[in-house]
Amino acid sequence: MARLRRTPPHDLDPEARALYDQITSGPRGTFMVDAEGGLTGPFNAMLLSPPVGDPLQELGAAIRYRSSLTDRARELAVLVVAGHQDSAFERAAHEPIARDLGFTEEQLQALRDGSPLALPDPAEAAVLAVTRALVAKGDLDDEEYAALGERELFELTTLVGYYTTLALQLRVFRV
Repeated sequence: MARLRRTPPHDLDPEARALYDQITSGPRGTFMVDAEGGLTGPFNAMLLSPPVGDPLQELGAAIRYRSSLTDRARELAVLVVAGHQDSAFERAAHEPIARDLGFTEEQLQALRDGSPLALPDPAEAAVLAVTRALVAKGDLDDEEYAALGERELFELTTLVGYYTTLALQLRVFRV
């Protein structure tokens, strides 16, 4: 049972309404809006504190739409975090994107349960190994650190932290 009521946009205070409008007018569009106009997923909670919610959603937009990570690398990493955090919402939101990018059901299952996954693309295999190390131990050894360029590594660690934060909020608010 959800703990947080979804507030329709006409019931939001001006600051929360401005954030609502920013989220729904951006690249996410109305994907995260329910039939009554309330925000779903992690975005509903962001309306509780627009001064914190706005930079948080902007960080997510930067990770999703403006980082140097490939779409497949990004979705791979998001689904590793979702599997590690057992975040059903993040899996439900990102598995269709991954399917559209060519991930198979077998690969998605391995990302859900953390089982071994051989990826033919060496760059994707490196993202998988590094992301799994980050969620498992919160650090990298020298070999894992060297597997990616520093910019990609910075963006990937930011992605892991962002989606871990969302998984925590989704769990606490029972989304």
